[in-house]
Amino acid sequence: MGGSDSKLNFRKAVIQLTTKTQPVEATDDAFWDQFWADTITTVQDVFALVPAAEIRAVREESPSNLATLCYKAVEKLVQGAESGCLSEKEKQIVLNCARLLTRILPYIFEDPDWRGFFWSTVPGAGRDGADGDADDDGARPLAELLLLAVADLLFCPDFTVHSHRRGALDTAEDIQTLDSCEYIWEAGVGFAQSPPLNYIHDLNRTELLKLLLTCFSEAMYLPPSSENNILNPWVTFFCSTDNRHALPLFTSLLNVVCAYDPVGYGIPYNHLLFSDYREQLVEHAVQILIVTLEHEGGAAPGHSQALDSTGSPASLDDQDFVGPDNLFVNYLSRIHREEDFGFILKGLARLLTNPLIQTYLPNSTKKIQFHQELLVLFWKLCDFNKKFLFFVLKSSDVLDVLVPILYYLNDARADQSRVGLMHIGVFILLLLSGERNFGVRLNKPYTVRVPMDIPVFTGTHADLLIVVFHKIITSGHQRLQPLFDCLLTIVVNVSPYLKSLSMVAANKLLHLLEAFSTPWFLFSVSQNHHLVFFLLEVFNNIIQYQFDGNCNLVYAIIRKRAVFHQLANLPSDSGSIQKALQRKKRSPEAISRTNSQETVSMEGSRPAAPAEPGTVKTSLAATPGIDKLTEKSQVSEDGTMVSVQHTPSDHSDTESNSGRDNEDVFYTEAETARRRLSSVSSVSSWTPTPEWVLSWKTKLPLQTIMRLLQVLVPQVEKICIDKGLTDESEILKFLQHGTLVGLLPVPHPILIRKYQANAGTAMWFRTYMWGVIYLRNVDPPIWYDTDVRLFEIQRV
Repeated sequence: MGGSDSKLNFRKAVIQLTTKTQPVEATDDAFWDQFWADTITTVQDVFALVPAAEIRAVREESPSNLATLCYKAVEKLVQGAESGCLSEKEKQIVLNCARLLTRILPYIFEDPDWRGFFWSTVPGAGRDGADGDADDDGARPLAELLLLAVADLLFCPDFTVHSHRRGALDTAEDIQTLDSCEYIWEAGVGFAQSPPLNYIHDLNRTELLKLLLTCFSEAMYLPPSSENNILNPWVTFFCSTDNRHALPLFTSLLNVVCAYDPVGYGIPYNHLLFSDYREQLVEHAVQILIVTLEHEGGAAPGHSQALDSTGSPASLDDQDFVGPDNLFVNYLSRIHREEDFGFILKGLARLLTNPLIQTYLPNSTKKIQFHQELLVLFWKLCDFNKKFLFFVLKSSDVLDVLVPILYYLNDARADQSRVGLMHIGVFILLLLSGERNFGVRLNKPYTVRVPMDIPVFTGTHADLLIVVFHKIITSGHQRLQPLFDCLLTIVVNVSPYLKSLSMVAANKLLHLLEAFSTPWFLFSVSQNHHLVFFLLEVFNNIIQYQFDGNCNLVYAIIRKRAVFHQLANLPSDSGSIQKALQRKKRSPEAISRTNSQETVSMEGSRPAAPAEPGTVKTSLAATPGIDKLTEKSQVSEDGTMVSVQHTPSDHSDTESNSGRDNEDVFYTEAETARRRLSSVSSVSSWTPTPEWVLSWKTKLPLQTIMRLLQVLVPQVEKICIDKGLTDESEILKFLQHGTLVGLLPVPHPILIRKYQANAGTAMWFRTYMWGVIYLRNVDPPIWYDTDVRLFEIQRV
């Protein structure tokens, strides 16, 4: 039958379904087979031939027809899984059913009355397709039958995996007893053989993963909730011991992602010649991984015994480990071999770096688009597997992840539609900065020249980090303000380990202090003074612990000494406060006046561009404040960390209950407007008072810097007078050999603010991750124009 005929028949069947007022019997195979038996379609065809309005019409007007269609489609998938899809016709039926379900499921999820439908049992469908008796364990719900069938089909020889048999085809019994651990899709963690590439298998896997992702997307149709224990029933079942393929599937997904090399087989420009089916598979694999790796609220002890018999336990940590019930999380947290960590880290770093090479050598290789999903996966790896985190920080390989993250942050800073990307990048750096090794690694010289529109400098990765953070703060858009605390917390965390800042980076830090310590900025929002405290803490850490190599920073502090004197003498009487507030409010945009000598940017760079008009974006949950995001630890003499109890005198907890009044961050425009109205009262009720200014001004940690200035300024002035100096290199030489031993106050203990998980960030990650998946699946547009509730869709 020709392609156009089959499409015509399929379309006729869809129309019949919507126009038949009488329910069609489930036994009427002639009618139902029109949807999958003779049709040769693509998923794009199915989306075109089954319009949204018609799915909704069937749902409202002939619900039993929609129910039967879903039930029959699942039944066909179950039959295909049981028979092993031996004939071409069976493969076609399975693919058509998968496409149809991918099209229909979102419309089931958007209607609360239908959401339970897949969790009800269908008469006559026993747990084992064969025995129809609803005996001791009863019939399985439709959702479970669907998920188990898809799992089986993902390891179906000659359909989705390379058959090991030569000659006679596998029989149906072999399919049921097949050890899928022998059919893992790609070499890597726990699996050594790399099966031959087969683009048909890649396409078939991709279609089934698309269906799986659609099953999991029920989460998009529930409004955001801070209840951390709301589990996605589809994910929970799929990642449970009921799914006998959980381990090989997790391994296949992870290995396919980490082994992927978009450069192709060493031939530049090869992606222009032929399509890369592996790329679509990798995109869906990484999306399935990040969605299934969900933390459970109060996870019960897991079934670790189910893991021992599943193939390749050598790559998992086999101590008496009782992990979460979610087997994907369980397996991820148990990977422990160095070579596995190396394989994962190299793969992720290669993919994260790909768009940078692309920018530098346009079109030389395929430019991947799924870096946001990769960042979420990297985050989950570090979060669930502490051994992986320590492995990442053990060598300078962590810099292979740091540089692309800084590139994305710099590149996205002016684009409102990429505010989520800015957050995930900063959250990852916050997590890493809680570990001493990260600060130490930053001292490695920065020699690769990634094309970024930042000043050219000679220095270390720490300089790169500071220069990029300065650029975000001074030339990003308004909605990044809630990240300022996070950015400066990262700099505070690494500061005790920074051996030598470049002059460019030192000037950037002082420029921020100058901007944040202007009286109108300090008095306009109840929390702004925290930014000054963070910067002073950075200077104190470097002076106390790394004075020797940091003559550039010491010189910059001496040159800008007036800023510190003004801070110490900040007026706190009512008259001065009012006068400061009436001065023209130069918002942080005015921070961007930088020294003109630093305008040379790196070769090949393009300035960060705002989003194109009409760009679609999804809203995000609010970002928790820094005091919720982190907990303080003190570094003791031997380098270990001790958790610190919060004390009321602690500056970063001052007024923390009042929230950042002027930053109704995120959430949709409507929500923002609503918050604005509700916070107008709280904003107007808060006015800076002399008592308030004194409450934090007296705690400004200025002693160390004032002592340094008191000792060094007269010496530097004397050199200048004696030698008639205007040349700063002589002064730097003097500072380099100077010492303040015995002249400074006793070093304060190092305080690190370590990231800690909480319900707020869990919610943030869920909305961000599903928002990314929603926007990235445009061909076909699986969720467009359906009534998603987890976030709102806006045009920039």
